Amino acid sequence: MKSRKGICLNRNQCPLSDQRGEITVDANEPFACPVCGSGLQEIAAETVDEKSKPRSGGVLVISLVVVVLLLAGGGYFFRDKLLGLFRGQAATHGTVLLRFAGSNTIGDKLVPALAEAYLQSQGASNIHTVVGAQPEDKTVIGVLPGSSDPVEIDVAAHGSATAFTSLADSSCDIGMASRSVKSDEAAKLAALGTMTDASNEHVLGLDGIAIIVNPHNALNEITVEKLQGIFTGEYDKWQGGAPINIYARDDKSGTYDTFKNLVLAGKPLSKSAKRFEDSNALSDAVANDPNGIGFIGLPFIRNAKALAIADKGTKPLLPTTLTVATEDYSLSRRLYLYTPANAANAHVREFVQFALSPAGQQVVAANGFIAQTAEQATVQVAADAPPEYRDLTANAKRLPIDFRFLKGKTQLDNRAVADLDRVVAQTAQSGNAKAKIMLFGFSDSAGNSATNQKLSHDRAQVVAGELSRRGINASVVEGFGAALPVASNDSPEGREKNRRVEIWIAGQ
Repeated sequence: MKSRKGICLNRNQCPLSDQRGEITVDANEPFACPVCGSGLQEIAAETVDEKSKPRSGGVLVISLVVVVLLLAGGGYFFRDKLLGLFRGQAATHGTVLLRFAGSNTIGDKLVPALAEAYLQSQGASNIHTVVGAQPEDKTVIGVLPGSSDPVEIDVAAHGSATAFTSLADSSCDIGMASRSVKSDEAAKLAALGTMTDASNEHVLGLDGIAIIVNPHNALNEITVEKLQGIFTGEYDKWQGGAPINIYARDDKSGTYDTFKNLVLAGKPLSKSAKRFEDSNALSDAVANDPNGIGFIGLPFIRNAKALAIADKGTKPLLPTTLTVATEDYSLSRRLYLYTPANAANAHVREFVQFALSPAGQQVVAANGFIAQTAEQATVQVAADAPPEYRDLTANAKRLPIDFRFLKGKTQLDNRAVADLDRVVAQTAQSGNAKAKIMLFGFSDSAGNSATNQKLSHDRAQVVAGELSRRGINASVVEGFGAALPVASNDSPEGREKNRRVEIWIAGQ
């Protein structure tokens, strides 16, 4: 019997397409995918006589009659078993509770771990994660109480950009992104709500883009300006003459997108850069290259060495729990989950609530990211800080929270609103009625000194008002203008970062 070979191009919609395997179809049958029905792209011009060729496990031969039987009427049980086999996973899958798509940074380990913890919180048993044909695809499986059939949570981590395309074509329930949604992406998702509103955009945790080198590299710190020169190819040799080998994430990566905005600032990445979809592979390549330098999310530093980063007018900082949590670290970033405002799937809302709860944030921290907490930390104040600031903070501790605002507005952003509730919970938990809460506002350097002083104080007053409405009164509300910048004032992103309000606790 004659046959034709092809591949299914229905990516993210059909498991055979995601498997990227050859499909062999009898010549007298429609040249279409036996699972999704999409037309195939032919990969061999000539026909093949299957009787004269031994069967191979890598070649799929399914007659149209069998497919029709599997997909028709009461064949859904068998269809699910078949789809499980196509995925290269155990054929025990059942109802899909949730589908995630997007960032590899988030989807590699964090979301699968959160999915396991979520199923556990639902009382599920036999919880385990199965890796798909591609390492970026994972399925978390469990059996809910009162049922013998498994349920699954699917995670496809192919880059932040795919979070928004998958939400747009309804192939995922929750988008994962290691950057904020872009205006053109938000416009295409308008039917799902305003993607920058708190009902759609959820800050899952914090991360810092670490600049990594070989552990034996003598370099310990670097400026953002120098980084730009290296990654654009302006500087191509280390001190001593050795060539600089650049390692970078791929174009779909939210890590790359953030790096492009914070470091490259509109300039092109060097054409010599070696590109990676997988974060672990990039980190290991840099760690094994004496002349290598790359960028990666915090959990993927592995055996490489992270450098301290200084922006213009700021001191060098390593990416630590505190510097990333407060977003003082120059290359810190937020990790997001994006959802429809009114998702029909109740598990969407329940999962997000769980992920942002203390139990979910423990999972965030356990996977190497920075959880959103309000635990106090002892901080060494910079020597060039204003004298009044130094006096007020002398016997105080800082919360790992900086309140920031929507662009061009005095309205707190989504993370800041959630942080207000975390401060309330932490204050109630401490049980110390004598604790003195102090709020210190800061501005960028765009205006004159008097204007910046007023703006910074006004920002602190906004936070004080919000806390007061929640039953907490700040003892000190001060503004320090453009002092103590955490980012360069030469860029809009840097100025936005410098417009902030710190919170300190004294008397404990």
